[in-house]
Amino acid sequence: MDRSTQIIRTSVVGIVANVLLAAFKAAVGLIASSVAIVMDAVNNLSDALSSVITIIGTKLSQRPADRAHPFGFGRVEYFSAIIIAVIVLSAGVTSLIESVKKIIEPTAPSYTTATLVVIVAAIAVKLVLGWYVRKKGRQLRSDALVASGSDALFDAVITTATLVSAGVMLLWGFSLDGILGALISILIIKAGIEMLASPVNELLGARVSPELVKAIRQDVMSCEGVRGVYDIILHNYGPDVMIGSLHVSVPDTMSAREIHGLSRRISGLMLANHGIIVTVGIYAVATGEDRHAELQAKVMQALGAHKEIVQVHGFYYSEPERLLTVDVVPDVASDRDATLCGRLTAEIQALVPDLQVSIVIDHNYSE
Repeated sequence: MDRSTQIIRTSVVGIVANVLLAAFKAAVGLIASSVAIVMDAVNNLSDALSSVITIIGTKLSQRPADRAHPFGFGRVEYFSAIIIAVIVLSAGVTSLIESVKKIIEPTAPSYTTATLVVIVAAIAVKLVLGWYVRKKGRQLRSDALVASGSDALFDAVITTATLVSAGVMLLWGFSLDGILGALISILIIKAGIEMLASPVNELLGARVSPELVKAIRQDVMSCEGVRGVYDIILHNYGPDVMIGSLHVSVPDTMSAREIHGLSRRISGLMLANHGIIVTVGIYAVATGEDRHAELQAKVMQALGAHKEIVQVHGFYYSEPERLLTVDVVPDVASDRDATLCGRLTAEIQALVPDLQVSIVIDHNYSE
């Protein structure tokens, strides 16, 4: 079963559970003539909306790429997760407002046997549903499912608070509705902001996990002829679509045909092992004992001595152009240092006064 089918099936479970719970609450509410229980049933129908949004987002994300959208529609899933997070935030804010009103103007709630039965049933259903949906969301890397599951779990927390409040009211005649409601509302708002952060970060362009970068480096380094892997840049176009590029250093004795074959092998390996479409760039490493190799060793040693430099690569020397260029990757603290490039250039220029020196500052896009 593919990922989208599993997401849709999980969402259908959420819809069915919420609709059945809503029907049960509505029936009990009508029999007991309780407006509160009937309104809670309506709230469950709105919870089913989260699952509907997840299904719509998943379906839209599966649309094939077209001329206007060559990378496909995978990021639609992130928008559906944002919508659900906004729903959770709205519920938290609304609940906080109502709770504050109850604190300012407390009213004594009335609890019946029917009310308590509905509360206990709602807690059981929401706990199981929330746990199941959130677990599936994490397994399937679906922010929308995780948000829906979290929404259900917070409903269970709210309902549990209602049960606690009912117990306190029945035993001691004191209402905790407003205080408990306010505390839980703040937690819901905090959770809603955290839910919002994940899909927003994906849309903005989050740093790739160090584990994935490490696995990519290991796979590429396993290819014969590769001396190093650099400049790994990956773009996320949905949970299932990742496109990027990387550079490898190879001996300068390799022929164009050999390099062509190597780049093909690396691209195939990335697609097979990680589902990533990559473009491979090449850096040539001097292997002889000529001036090229001598300059390379001298420059690499000088730049490598700087603690703020985490990587040096891409050394290039052209005798006819009297040109020397090299790429450096500074640490995060020095990444925005406007003087770094000038200082490094001046240092290397002093080592090779007869050449034009160009230092390229690369950003650390991956660990």
